[in-house]
Amino acid sequence: MDSEKLALGVELEVLAELGLTFERDDYVLRFMGLSTDAFHAAIDEEAQKRLGCSIAAEVRGSERLRQVMIAHLTEVPGAIEAVAALKLPKAIASSGSRAGLERKLKQTGLWDHFAPHVYSADHVANAKPAPDLFLHAAAALRINPADCLVLEDSMNGVIGAKAAGMTVWGFLGGGHAHDRLGTRLLSAGAERLVRDWAEAARLFAA
Repeated sequence: MDSEKLALGVELEVLAELGLTFERDDYVLRFMGLSTDAFHAAIDEEAQKRLGCSIAAEVRGSERLRQVMIAHLTEVPGAIEAVAALKLPKAIASSGSRAGLERKLKQTGLWDHFAPHVYSADHVANAKPAPDLFLHAAAALRINPADCLVLEDSMNGVIGAKAAGMTVWGFLGGGHAHDRLGTRLLSAGAERLVRDWAEAARLFAA
């Protein structure tokens, strides 16, 4: 799902209105891939440091992101076709909430390609960059972690998947990707970069 580009725009806008501004690329590298709770804790720590006050209630209380997701969320181009063609066991391991993840997957037509193997930060005690969520998904699929391939578009996700002992490819097809992201994903442990879902589908079939 191409949710990160929507989240990025809304979050930066909301935070700027509260007095907390970030460079876009720095924001992606630091905060993308965190669970909702970890994200809010990290943002509030930054607010306390830079503004001298908490903004947690205002950020958590914003309905803007949910409204934007409902109105504009789509699949990353080519995702459904690539996923549907892949007949191996597969799962989603996302830092989002369980309810939000189900809603977004159903909205974009991806739910039936993964259910029941859809796992969120709500399923584990420690979300990304800890390996727990990836290990949980592998156990549910009954696949050895060393035999798992993970596509990740965040540094926190790459770090978590590598810690789980899995092979990781850095994915650059999302609308949030920027010039430095590929380099950062490789530095975090990704074994190769995948430009888009069309390339991923070719690699899956190889």
